[in-house]
Amino acid sequence: MAPRTHGSRPLKKRQYDEEDVRVRPGKGSRPRTRIRPAHEDAVEGFVVAVDRGRYTTLVQPEKGSAARRRQGARLVVAMKARELGRKGVVVGDRVALVGDVSGRPDTLARVVRVEPRTSMLRRSADDTDDTDGIERPVVANADQLVIVTALADPLPRPRMIDRILVAAFDAEIDPLLCLTKPDLAPPDELVALYEPLGVPHVVVHRGGALDELRDHLRGRISVLVGHSGVGKSTLVNALVPDANRAVSQVNAVTGRGRHTSTSAVALELPDGGWIIDTPGVRSFGLAHVSVETVLAGFPDLVEGTVPCPKGCTHLSDGCALDAWVTDGHADPARLESLRRLLSSREGAPDDPTP
Repeated sequence: MAPRTHGSRPLKKRQYDEEDVRVRPGKGSRPRTRIRPAHEDAVEGFVVAVDRGRYTTLVQPEKGSAARRRQGARLVVAMKARELGRKGVVVGDRVALVGDVSGRPDTLARVVRVEPRTSMLRRSADDTDDTDGIERPVVANADQLVIVTALADPLPRPRMIDRILVAAFDAEIDPLLCLTKPDLAPPDELVALYEPLGVPHVVVHRGGALDELRDHLRGRISVLVGHSGVGKSTLVNALVPDANRAVSQVNAVTGRGRHTSTSAVALELPDGGWIIDTPGVRSFGLAHVSVETVLAGFPDLVEGTVPCPKGCTHLSDGCALDAWVTDGHADPARLESLRRLLSSREGAPDDPTP
């Protein structure tokens, strides 16, 4: 048998040694470690804005008086570290940063840790939207939710207020009703509607004193929520003079405002505390909230459900809430709002008008 050749040269038998032996690593031969860096040198930051995967965080000196720390504060732009995985970062989060935390232009730090949250305000686009996890975080660590509502131009939407109240109760955040434009309509009717719920309220006049509202905001992290055109941005500019939030006019045809705030942003108040301004909303979905939590948002109706049959949806005949309202224990408008919320969870549209 003729030897194999390569061109005119015969091929020699190859001499093998241990370097030629390739061992394919088997399962567990190189286990991935779950041990993550401790990042003990990380600095603390407070997320004040989020924009397309970039997180603007406020970093303050660890020592010194409050005034001195405020003077030494700097804004640091960061991106999320890979080790965080899918864990989201939202405005209001307290985070740990590493890398370039100087805050100089064109520098980028990394968010390596999100500290435990005290609260999380969530919403969904609508009550049947389950395309992207349903729950959509709005802000973290807020302890007060300010529902900004105009008394006219545009008209108040009590069922929208009810929805936001339910979200506040779900997140265990204290609600505050802030009523604007009282020169166009009196607040008495709307105040009377929520007085049985124990929801505090303030009435603010355009260009008037804001002392009462400031008393509620001082020392707290408050998130402002309201639909477009209610004067939320005007209110923010009055509270924080250098905020420069864009202001819009209400459309004379539709009676609705235009979205001028495109993302949430945290602003420090001169007297202490923070307000988080959010974009105007035209819906506030509650698909992530249980029926029990929705009902808990109407404490004036809870006692009336005790005689309800087992498994009562509070939407059909036989619900004890009808007799509870008929006997004068609660306002019929409250029961109507509750049932609209529960119906919307099953796919029925929620009428946003009063």
